[in-house]
Amino acid sequence: MKNISVGKNVFINSCCCFQDQGGIYIGDGALIGHNVILATLNHDLNPNKRDILHTNSIEIGKNVWIGSRATILSGVKINDGAVVADGSIVNEDVPSNSVVAGVPARVIKYIDK
Repeated sequence: MKNISVGKNVFINSCCCFQDQGGIYIGDGALIGHNVILATLNHDLNPNKRDILHTNSIEIGKNVWIGSRATILSGVKINDGAVVADGSIVNEDVPSNSVVAGVPARVIKYIDK
């Protein structure tokens, strides 16, 4: 796991796909559901340069819960305590203690503490 850093008490369920060339950082206490995809690569948008790969890391904070079949795209930071709903596609940073859902994922509520 050269490009993946996993904290303490992390649970990663089955059939996940971690494409890690850009680096993946998973904080303590994170829960990652079935079939989650973490993708740190993008191809260039220019059709003549599609062979060029752009890497960017994914950061998952402490006590984050990512639901089954969610996809987290490169460059995204999911801040502490956040929840990503099943099947969501996350293409921008997720605030702490928020719940995001949808395609693309958007904040649907904040978690009271």
